[in-house]
Amino acid sequence: MLDRIALHQTRLHTPGLGLDAKGVALGAKGLVLIPTVDRLVAWLSVYTQDRSLEDLLASLELRFVRSPMGTQEITLTFAAESSDRMDRVSETARLVGAFTFTGTSRHYVQYRDAAAPFGYDATELLATDAAFALYHDRFSQTYDAGKTVDLRALLLRLMPHVDPRTVDEPGMRYIVAEEGLGAALIHYFVRSQVDGEVTLAEWPPEGAFDDTPVRRYVVRVPELPPRMRSLMRTTPGLTSFVPAGPGVAVELGYRHPVQLRACPVFDAGGLVLLRGRGDEPWTLPKMPVMGDLRGFARVTLRDQEPRATSVARVAREPDPVRVTLRLVPSSAPWRNVTASAIPTAALPLLRRLAYALPSGALKDTRVALTDRGAFLTCPHGIEAIPLGTFFIQVHPGLYTPAGLDVVPKVAPEVLYRALGSPSGHAVFISHDGAALAVPNDAFVPLETVILEAKSWEPATAEIIELALTEEPLELTLAPVGVFPLAGTAAAPALPDAPKELGPAHEQG
Repeated sequence: MLDRIALHQTRLHTPGLGLDAKGVALGAKGLVLIPTVDRLVAWLSVYTQDRSLEDLLASLELRFVRSPMGTQEITLTFAAESSDRMDRVSETARLVGAFTFTGTSRHYVQYRDAAAPFGYDATELLATDAAFALYHDRFSQTYDAGKTVDLRALLLRLMPHVDPRTVDEPGMRYIVAEEGLGAALIHYFVRSQVDGEVTLAEWPPEGAFDDTPVRRYVVRVPELPPRMRSLMRTTPGLTSFVPAGPGVAVELGYRHPVQLRACPVFDAGGLVLLRGRGDEPWTLPKMPVMGDLRGFARVTLRDQEPRATSVARVAREPDPVRVTLRLVPSSAPWRNVTASAIPTAALPLLRRLAYALPSGALKDTRVALTDRGAFLTCPHGIEAIPLGTFFIQVHPGLYTPAGLDVVPKVAPEVLYRALGSPSGHAVFISHDGAALAVPNDAFVPLETVILEAKSWEPATAEIIELALTEEPLELTLAPVGVFPLAGTAAAPALPDAPKELGPAHEQG
């Protein structure tokens, strides 16, 4: 009853079945037929190993279905959306022995496999009022819908497996202590300088003869020291849990069969504590207010009344402590080298170097000429002019020699104030610790002072008035007639022409 869909086939018989951009037959929904609950748990475990159910939860529905022969199975339906999603679901279903279908409302056909890369189409549809009609190359079957399966309730009913590897896992811990052990546990953590938070939670009475709620202390520790992990796990009355996802934790030494981080079905504002050995989980619909462990430390009071405390008074001002400013070699890399000092003797070399400097260096560099030499600054770095002594800008308006550190190593603003630097000046500290201040208005762009231009000379223009006053020539055209050379006089003979030209010339 199934036909393989060929490439570029457009006519399909199954209602709601169409072709996506890749030519794969795809309906609005996907359906996975799972034989048993064990296979369903296996599908959830395999699927959540490397991907999350978050994109499926909005349309995911688990439901028990029953065939006409009375067999009960489970269907997992979700929005198909794309063939990529269906491929991932189909690969997982094939691994656990389930079947994958695609359709829209009631009729679902087998999803594509290696035998039919573009999918299948049902040529004959079953006439039925059942909730699902499934068409497979092995069978065609109808199913009646049963009760739905809550995914959160299913995850809570699954028993965690024993896994000793979780004992040594680092990270956060939840420690639940019975009411009688809570105070001692808090004091132990405070005395051991373990950071954490604590709250007192209440659960309903465990038996019909109890009329008071069950109270337990819940301690959240960001990182439990290794020396305490065995103690928190083996002490009666204490139960340790490892967070397994938002709003859920699993008892230490156990692991849930499904990756709970990939199943965001638990409220992050509450807490579900899954216990091992088949015990019922502890559920907190809303997490109570938690307080710092140090706020619950034991308080000890002195027996006697407090006496009046004596107040110390200053007898005199302390003597100032002052040391000489020194410069010592530094192994730190040079950074922010934005100034240099060129002695007067090296200025001719600067003039020769100006012919090789790029336009950007000439434009951005500023220079101040003083009796101590030339001081150059460039906000983008002064390395383009390899002359003089380089300086590093450690503070706005304060420069220290490159490769040297100032000791004592005070903050740059403290050093700037200690030097008494005047406003509107750039202060340069030399190698011997002396400070030299240069007014800021003395700095001018280097390109404005580096070029020596010759003075210009005026050029005298000639008088052309006479040439403009001459009468222009007039040219006229006249007909030449039948005899254009008539009336024209013969040209005079040349004075040096020979008188006898010879016989050949006479004959010509």
